[in-house]
Amino acid sequence: MTAVRFRLAAMSAALALCTAMSGAALAQKTYDSGASDTEIRIGNIMPYSGPASAYGAIGRTEEAYFNKVNAEGGINGRKIKFISYDDGYSPAKTVEQARKLVESDEVLLIFGSLGTSTNSAIRKYMNEKKVPQLFVASGASKWNDPKQYPWTMGWQPSYASEARIYAKYIMKEQPDAKIGVLYQNDDFGKDYLKGLKDGLGAKASMIVLEDSYDTSEPAIDEHVVKLKAARADVFVSVTTPKFAAQALKKAAEIGWHPVHIISNVSASVGGVIEPAGLEISQGVLSSAYTKDGSDPQWNADDGMKKFYNFLAQYDPKANKLDAGVVFGYAAAQTLVKVLQMCGDDLTRENVMKQAAKLKDFAPDTLLPGITINTAPDDFAPIEQLQMMRFKGKGWELFGDVISSELNSAHSALHNQK
Repeated sequence: MTAVRFRLAAMSAALALCTAMSGAALAQKTYDSGASDTEIRIGNIMPYSGPASAYGAIGRTEEAYFNKVNAEGGINGRKIKFISYDDGYSPAKTVEQARKLVESDEVLLIFGSLGTSTNSAIRKYMNEKKVPQLFVASGASKWNDPKQYPWTMGWQPSYASEARIYAKYIMKEQPDAKIGVLYQNDDFGKDYLKGLKDGLGAKASMIVLEDSYDTSEPAIDEHVVKLKAARADVFVSVTTPKFAAQALKKAAEIGWHPVHIISNVSASVGGVIEPAGLEISQGVLSSAYTKDGSDPQWNADDGMKKFYNFLAQYDPKANKLDAGVVFGYAAAQTLVKVLQMCGDDLTRENVMKQAAKLKDFAPDTLLPGITINTAPDDFAPIEQLQMMRFKGKGWELFGDVISSELNSAHSALHNQK
């Protein structure tokens, strides 16, 4: 009897040991460079200097948000180490900083780096290295190419999609318009111009002049004068903040009062409208997918309450009127969501896998009705916008949230995501 009890006890112990070993195997943590039991290293490249330095607010807000996450215990117990470098909006410098982040700092991924030409310069490198180039801060359509570039994903609506929405608006509201387009002479501007022409379709001849500028130019006054001389009565300004403000000022100075549409990337009240002048900006049109930090209609909104509390505690010097601050907060929230979904599998492959599984995720600062959705074959997280008009001291939304998708098949795919 004693021998039987001994054998049963031994079998029980062996079974317990197997169970424990099985549990340990299941709970095994998997890491790539940049991740450990205590830390997740995230790389970022921003134009803190140079012609696009207004966007530096995005990087500063993201850093503050990660500080908040760390203060609250981190992500699954791991603290984020956010390493952000300045590239001055220079593609050559971006390449240098990306190599430093990947090869010296050994980050798990590069997140939210800004600019079309700058990110284009590192896309091939990032994909060859198989390091996520995640939630690129640029609306170029090229970031949605999971088949050829499976390690690169955008975040915001594409410039082409936004431009198509403006084309629809112009054709409906001013079918006889003469359109003048000022665009930045790089991938950002060209992508936008193509979207506008695609949206106009057979009516692309409504464009009477398309004029480009280089970011190295100190001012764009002569371009605005040229567009007025072409007798354009609709002015589509495909410009970054510094130049968008200059265009608003110059148009007012020369007494030119067209229907003025500015790209979403330059719709910041604090970064563009106030520097240009509230009075001369009345009636300007744009579109939005995020809430406006200057609009009192959001004061009772739960998401914006969280945003304002975040600013008060972690980023008190930030300008809540700056759209870049709202953008940075929502983008950082999206990355945190992905990293939480990764659990203890913090490999680069799993980061991209989880990033492609987002469904109806709604960061605090996105407009109601706009959510983030991705799929393995769809790397365009946000595909909706709403038109808005500047009035008084802020933007007024009008109309419905508009999907920028091209066809019903794509729309069906979006609904299934």
